[in-house]
Amino acid sequence: MKLLIITQVIDTEHPILGFFHRWIQEFAKHCDHVHIICLQEGSRDLPDNVTVHSLGKESGASRLTYLWRFYKLIWQLRHEYDNVFVHMNQVYVILGAPLWRPLGKRVGLWYMHGTVSRSLKLAEKLVQHIFTGSPESCRLASQKIIVTGHGIDTTHFAPDLSVTKSLDLITVGRITPAKNLMQLVDILHTLRQTIDVTLTIVGAPVTAVEEQYTEKLKQHIDALGLDQFVHFPGRVPQTDLPALLNSARVFVTVAQNGSLDKAILEAMAVGLPVVSSAPGSDSLPLGTNQVSTPAGFVDQLQKVLQSTDEKPVTNAMYVKENHSIASLVPKILNTY
Repeated sequence: MKLLIITQVIDTEHPILGFFHRWIQEFAKHCDHVHIICLQEGSRDLPDNVTVHSLGKESGASRLTYLWRFYKLIWQLRHEYDNVFVHMNQVYVILGAPLWRPLGKRVGLWYMHGTVSRSLKLAEKLVQHIFTGSPESCRLASQKIIVTGHGIDTTHFAPDLSVTKSLDLITVGRITPAKNLMQLVDILHTLRQTIDVTLTIVGAPVTAVEEQYTEKLKQHIDALGLDQFVHFPGRVPQTDLPALLNSARVFVTVAQNGSLDKAILEAMAVGLPVVSSAPGSDSLPLGTNQVSTPAGFVDQLQKVLQSTDEKPVTNAMYVKENHSIASLVPKILNTY
């Protein structure tokens, strides 16, 4: 198979999308050739049968230039790909469909978000399949949706029992209101009335609104007298994240964005217990660690922190069997 992949970023050092570099390596194992069209290109190390074409964000190109290069590339390369895989951004489906449909190209979209937008509804009519990691991660009513698992690199994210548990609670992801971090800080404040525990928030804001939210979050932390107990290491690249996760005792999330966050699965893959009130984790086998109220969250955290059973084998095996990148890519390609 000759495949065209459309994605935002190809960069091993990108704090949010760096994981997709590993996906491309896996696609390359199963395809004769893979062409990548990305908005931005950075550090990469890909097989010889992968060709990367950037739309030029890294060099400051304009949006009009992006659009021109996009159409130029999908036309010039039309004889070099049979199928198209669009990662996350359904706008590329809408833009490319007027050319791909007459050419007979089969198009699949990867979508992971709780929101059902008008652009997603339109894109659904233009693709053969929509791939998603879990039932909660694409809430559009469509027969085209295929649940594939999340695509975690379980050779990279794996338990390491030699790492010292130097952190207590950890959460990972972009710092944004949807992550509901104010509530997580309140939970820490309540928990510290009975247990000496700290929270590490890995990630950073991206937009101006998120910058403002981060400042309010830190002010809230200071007002509760928790500034010494909440740590912000900032963005951590995928290369370093497994070691950091392995150094924590419990992964926590109260995110309200609706979809299954891959950070939860990465934590499970290294063997961490996860306590969550996020709707997106409802499909996971968390048992009593899936809670519905802040009070229930505190009670369950107390139990988990006092327990000696960290379930490194159970959680890691679940992710390997249901959400690994090794099983994800064949599932996607077999549908074309």
